Amino acid sequence: MNHRLRTFAPVLPVVAVIALLGLPLTPGESGAGPADAVSGLVVLYCGIRLLRDRSRPLTPTAVAVMGLPVIGLSIAAMGASSPGAGLSGLGRYLQIFVLVPAAVVLLIRDRRDFRLLAWSFVSLALWQGGIGVKQYVTATGASYQGEDIRAVGTFGPTDVMGMATVVSFGLICALALALGRNDARQRAVAAACAFALLIPLALSFSRGAWIATAATCAIQLALAGLRRALKVAAAVTAAGVVLVGGFGVGTAMLQERIDSITQVTDAPDQSVIDRYTMWAAATAMWREHPLTGVGLKGFPEHRDGNASLALSSGSDTEGAGAAFLKQPLLSPHNMYLLVLSEQGLIGLVTLAGSWLALLVCALRGLFRVHRTKLPGLDCALVSSGLLTWQLIDFMYADIGGPSTVLTAVVFGVVAWWSLVGANEEERLVTVVPVRASAEGALTL
Repeated sequence: MNHRLRTFAPVLPVVAVIALLGLPLTPGESGAGPADAVSGLVVLYCGIRLLRDRSRPLTPTAVAVMGLPVIGLSIAAMGASSPGAGLSGLGRYLQIFVLVPAAVVLLIRDRRDFRLLAWSFVSLALWQGGIGVKQYVTATGASYQGEDIRAVGTFGPTDVMGMATVVSFGLICALALALGRNDARQRAVAAACAFALLIPLALSFSRGAWIATAATCAIQLALAGLRRALKVAAAVTAAGVVLVGGFGVGTAMLQERIDSITQVTDAPDQSVIDRYTMWAAATAMWREHPLTGVGLKGFPEHRDGNASLALSSGSDTEGAGAAFLKQPLLSPHNMYLLVLSEQGLIGLVTLAGSWLALLVCALRGLFRVHRTKLPGLDCALVSSGLLTWQLIDFMYADIGGPSTVLTAVVFGVVAWWSLVGANEEERLVTVVPVRASAEGALTL
């Protein structure tokens, strides 16, 4: 046991960040939590290790890709309404998209560390999902249509996307591990975890998470190969029949929520109206300041001057141990429009450009693994899946709340495969033939 701990010692601080997201939060708490504090310590720990032995500096390519958002963030921070708002906003963005991801890249040493983090995502998802299912069964969750049945895990009603995000990440990691080339027992356990996580994901009543997860899993199956895709699709269909027909998972409320996905333009509910109104407000802010935006944390200040009267006063939240609260609408619930309104085209190009570069590198590494048949398919599917889910979900959500720190870890995991792990596979491809020819020469 001690030997195993020493083996994984460098990456254990990152595991601690993930584990701390399983702790219950104070009712009504929606800001930074213990995991955020530990993520800062992880950055400090990584900096000390780097200064001490300088064994794993980032490559120039990694520095360019991961440091690109700093340009837009710095300009937007200077354009903030106050120095305090600029500094706090800059610190939050650097934490989520630069510092913590870079620390994760430096602390992951090989695929064993990578898989440990992937299983940590799965474990956290099972924990939060289990709590969410209990909340639904015992009617102790967040309020949904007058009943306290919405599964939110330990995140509470002020972060209803928290559990859905955690469960989605865990399901994507579990599916990737099940589709990899690991031993059969590990693949079977991962597949069982993926099926189990479908229940809490459904009970989260989060339409954005459903859409992002369904699209991502379909892409993962396609990238894993047609034969595996057909097998898993058949298994998912059978599991759906059993869950819905045998166990009754699929209440009228759940069916109504599913149907509402196709009704967002015909008969949208108030939450959809609020979202469309805030999207329009964010677009109007960008038109006034196309290059640099209104400044970091400037959306709430400029919202009322750009939003129509259709916008409600806030979102009603209660349940899961918290009293009734009118939660103000302080962001457009679309990461791309939030960046566009506050950072302008410069911020969107630099931030989204960094994400696109990571996605291209991740997919390139995945295709290389397919072509060479070398190990690492599970790692490639995990990173490609996590980033794909995040980029799709950003169309319905933005950063905020205690679960946001997990997004930083996700970008770090993705960056390791895209900028380090995939390149290691390339070195293996070039080194193996050289060794073979040298041995052949010796034999002759």
